[in-house]
Amino acid sequence: MMSFKNLTLRNVLIATHDALATAAALVASFYLRFEGDLFDARLPLLLRILPIFVIFSVVVCYFFKLTTTKWRFISLPDALNIVRVATVLTLGLVVVDYFSVFLAPNVHGPVFLGRITIVLYFFLQIFFLSALRFAYRYFRYTRVRRHARSEGASPTLLIGRAADAEILLRGIESGAVKQLWPVGVLSPSAADRGQTIRNIPVLGGIDDVEDVIRDYERRGKPIGRVVMTPSAFDPEARPEAVLMRARRLGLIVSRLPSLESGDAPRLTAVAVEDLLLRPSEKIDYARLEALVKDKSVIVTGGGGSIGAEICDRVATFGAARLLVIENSEPALYAVTEALAAHATNAAIEGRIADIRDRERIMRLMREFKPDIVFHAAALKHVPILERDWSEGVKTNIFGSVNVADAALAAGAGAMVMISTDKAIEPVSMLGLTKRFAEMYCQALDHELATQAGDKPRMRLISVRFGNVLASNGSVVPKFKAQIEAGGPVTVTHPDMVRYFMTIREACDLVITAAAHALAPVRPDVSVYVLNMGQPVKIVDLAERMIRLSGLEPGLDIEIAFTGMRPGERLNEILFATEEPTVEIGVAGIMAAKPNEPPMATLRKWLAALEEAIAKDDRATIRAVLKDAVPEFGAAAPAEEPRQISAR
Repeated sequence: MMSFKNLTLRNVLIATHDALATAAALVASFYLRFEGDLFDARLPLLLRILPIFVIFSVVVCYFFKLTTTKWRFISLPDALNIVRVATVLTLGLVVVDYFSVFLAPNVHGPVFLGRITIVLYFFLQIFFLSALRFAYRYFRYTRVRRHARSEGASPTLLIGRAADAEILLRGIESGAVKQLWPVGVLSPSAADRGQTIRNIPVLGGIDDVEDVIRDYERRGKPIGRVVMTPSAFDPEARPEAVLMRARRLGLIVSRLPSLESGDAPRLTAVAVEDLLLRPSEKIDYARLEALVKDKSVIVTGGGGSIGAEICDRVATFGAARLLVIENSEPALYAVTEALAAHATNAAIEGRIADIRDRERIMRLMREFKPDIVFHAAALKHVPILERDWSEGVKTNIFGSVNVADAALAAGAGAMVMISTDKAIEPVSMLGLTKRFAEMYCQALDHELATQAGDKPRMRLISVRFGNVLASNGSVVPKFKAQIEAGGPVTVTHPDMVRYFMTIREACDLVITAAAHALAPVRPDVSVYVLNMGQPVKIVDLAERMIRLSGLEPGLDIEIAFTGMRPGERLNEILFATEEPTVEIGVAGIMAAKPNEPPMATLRKWLAALEEAIAKDDRATIRAVLKDAVPEFGAAAPAEEPRQISAR
């Protein structure tokens, strides 16, 4: 409950209103019951009782939070609180009526108030407490609607179930969502049809979108915008059809994010990637908040697509302090500005540093003293690393070693390394360097477990997942740009298959994995693999994106097959042959138990790699890595580029 020191002038005015409402209700109930001489005779005693009773009412109203509730958001729970207040005060009057006989015996008969007066008071108290509140709420509601009309808000059609539409309508009424004028709802649920939601009618089902839009156009009230709520993206709602029809009709299409994820109720553009995947895993956001809230967190590579999203989620879930480490000045500036714009309570700091610089990373972490470190900094583009082996080793291996050692030296509770499904039986330098970094984290985690016994100790885990939609360098932005340029859309191989997730889902599951690793009973796993659903053929993805853009593959936009690149394979895998899987009971996450070599062996390999890099000895680098990761295989030979029209 709010303390008295936090009360504002608004709260004082509300308390004054409630005190006057109580006094008015009591006097009015007396007047209605004892009009004339009976009222005059009782008035002196009433005036003696009234001040004490009014003070008592102010305390009761404060206890039931009427004093601290903003009137513009008055709702059913507040109405129930008004009834509770009236009930308590009415019971108080019953007590007063009983003791009034002793205060003025033989003056007013056996009772002072009487049952009729008390019943009248109960209903009048409810009326006087609620009338002005709901009148103000209605005034704000009509003002928002009037402003929306006067400011040229776009007539809007809402798509989704009634519950989602109601949340958006409340956002519009409260002023959180602006420039919208809802005229109707289309719901995938048959139970919603024919109903009204906050005076907005449910006009039909999803398939009626074109008919409804044309009907409003014939009536001279053209709809200019469609807003898709979270339930509009359920598979049964066929979101692709809605998007394609709306775009064909020239409408603006927006979406309302899920409020469970911690997002503010604001509209965003519908991205093509919103429609490309199976439904996201159900995330336990309370668990994520419990892990991060009031903690000090470091994110390396915080300016990248994955790192920036982790920063955003960490701040959203209530971290006390956040340090963003990034070696790109523009990326660091962009992410810290974006975080500052979210107005979170986290103290956010950004520092330029390269994870290759061991002393710099050690010093930053020692000064910041993190509770959790998310290590997202890496070199990740397969073709580039196939040319520049040593750079991949310096960043992905030695940089990861530096971060792990620095986190341990700074007393962190956990270090979470972002890995990749390409680390499983790797065929590329990206996968190979990431697998080596995983092995170091596993070995250090095992070593700490051996030394600590049952005592709490730092956890080091790796989280693997596949391609992330709309991340830097992913195929979706590339395909978008190629479609906008008129094609062709380039695909390396017609049988190329990949796993995909959204950035938000991947990052939430990364934090979920950290929460599992830090459970009171520490699990005996240190490599987590995100469930990415069914793999997607890249050529099917390209064709689908072309159609979602309102074009036809092979007619409007060609698809060209350019041949596999060095370090690529047709199919990604989730687990190596020799990795036993472990069910951990968390939706969307599996675990693996790879056999890590002892730390002493790893340090010998690291020393050999350091010497080979100093000499730029590619043969020795490859030999050491092959010795460390025997399952490393040669990449599939690249095919000659060829131009083929899509079917």
